[in-house]
Amino acid sequence: MQENLQHPIFKKIQELADKEQIDCYVIGGYVRDHIMGRPFKNDVDVVVLGSGVDFATKLGEQLGTKVTVYKSFGTAMLVYDQINVEFVGARKESYRSNSRNPIVEDGTLEDDQNRRDFTINAMAYSLNESRYGQLVDPFSGLKDIENRVIRTPLDPNITFSDDPLRMMRAIRFATQLNFKVDIQAVKAIAENAERIKIISKERITDELNKIILSPKPSLGFKYLFDTGLLKYIFPAMDELAGVDIIDGKGHKDNFYHTLEVLDNVSTVSDDLWLRWAAIMHDIAKPATKRFDKRVGWTFHGHEDKGARMVPKLFADLKLPLNEKMKFVQKLVQLHLRPIVLAQAIITDSAVRRLLFEAGDDIDALMLLCHADVTTKNDFKRKKYRDNFELVKQKLKDVEERDQIRNWQPPVSGEDIMQLFDLGPGRIIGTIKNSMREAILEGEIANTREQALTYVKEKGQQLGLKLVKNLVHS
Repeated sequence: MQENLQHPIFKKIQELADKEQIDCYVIGGYVRDHIMGRPFKNDVDVVVLGSGVDFATKLGEQLGTKVTVYKSFGTAMLVYDQINVEFVGARKESYRSNSRNPIVEDGTLEDDQNRRDFTINAMAYSLNESRYGQLVDPFSGLKDIENRVIRTPLDPNITFSDDPLRMMRAIRFATQLNFKVDIQAVKAIAENAERIKIISKERITDELNKIILSPKPSLGFKYLFDTGLLKYIFPAMDELAGVDIIDGKGHKDNFYHTLEVLDNVSTVSDDLWLRWAAIMHDIAKPATKRFDKRVGWTFHGHEDKGARMVPKLFADLKLPLNEKMKFVQKLVQLHLRPIVLAQAIITDSAVRRLLFEAGDDIDALMLLCHADVTTKNDFKRKKYRDNFELVKQKLKDVEERDQIRNWQPPVSGEDIMQLFDLGPGRIIGTIKNSMREAILEGEIANTREQALTYVKEKGQQLGLKLVKNLVHS
């Protein structure tokens, strides 16, 4: 088993451990990932039967490397040959009902493994020479890897009640690894779901983002929904679920549709914020749902209302309120536009407007809209996707000719003030807006020469006197 521990840092730990007559073990993620053949992430956790801080300090002196001590956690970390090694003394933990911060006491390796979140994270390799590389697996984590299941070492009700964040972690690991959550653990999450309220939004959203970045995020969201966690951590998404039927007319379940769109996006992009746009694109459908006897269910304006909802939803989830939020907001606002274009005769002016509003995010918008086609009707799906190809070609052609993406006005407000000897005022904006509309409608080309001619004529129509003739270049 010694091939498990080839990196030189392990031998250094072994030599000091034997010299000090202290038992040491590598535990957790390194062991799990090594057994599964997953890439090594350069993070190693070591359990010491004694003081982890004292052991790390001695090792740091021996290696001539800095040791960072986290007194409140009783841990210490050093970096050796680009490997982050964290040392902790073996311990046992007990919890109060209103906090996920444990009362910690010194313990045995068995105590330390008991407190671990999942069996696959409780496995350890011995680092002492007499048992070097030997696997210590008291909870059959190896078997759970073979069976592809996430299971807790102890009663899952105790594990999740003690630290409710572990409910999110169970679902996150299952989603990342394409495992199932053990049925007893699923029941325990459902029974303890409300306790997620004691966890900070930041910690919850960190786990949620990891689920979203998984190869197939819908696996995690189905667990979150089925266990009742979703209504506590992201109620607006939970409200998408369900189908109403009136006069025999129903609508699609917008929760499961959203998951399809999210999975579709995930097959073509690793961008977290594009995936968030997929999650949010229909978020306002519950608020805009209406029944019309003639046409059935409608969701008029859900893109506008959804875009208005995005900043508050981001704030509630402690997501960044910066350009990432604005990107998601823009895609929610525009997500119907390419679909409408794909259903109609595509005019140059409609394409110019879309390019103008989407700017550099046009490619991301097209990915989202392509993913939004989830109809099970093969004819409709082929028709939509063929039309999308026409829209994409039209976008390319119009952009090459008119250069509207990230458009800047060819005649500025300062130019207009010079032409008519004016100060800042509403009329400057009126002329600029009129020029922009003329360019987007194709009445004039997107050039300074044609724009200047248009601005002069427009100003004179509004009763302004031309006092300076600017050159076209």
